[in-house]
Amino acid sequence: MRDIAEVPAVEVITTAAVHLMSAAAVKCGLADGADAQELKDLDEARKLITALAGFVTAAAPEIGSQHAGPLRDGLRSLQLAFREASEFPDAPGKGPGEKFTGAVN
Repeated sequence: MRDIAEVPAVEVITTAAVHLMSAAAVKCGLADGADAQELKDLDEARKLITALAGFVTAAAPEIGSQHAGPLRDGLRSLQLAFREASEFPDAPGKGPGEKFTGAVN
């Protein structure tokens, strides 16, 4: 295992973002398996997506578009999945993380 001092910042940032994305996907009900709907928790998903949006927005200038682009795409997909999973979808611009990303359609 590499010493943390040897790990580039961009790798630490993208790894943290992927962990947030994975957790949010599970909480949106997107997990594989028969128990996906049992794992769904939109309140928790909202928190994770909002944290991810703030994180990606803040990190983007530091990690460059090559790394930020895929993270933004994943974030947008989660925001849309959240909207689709919601019984009463938020108004445009009011969904999770949209205060950082703007309205997602």
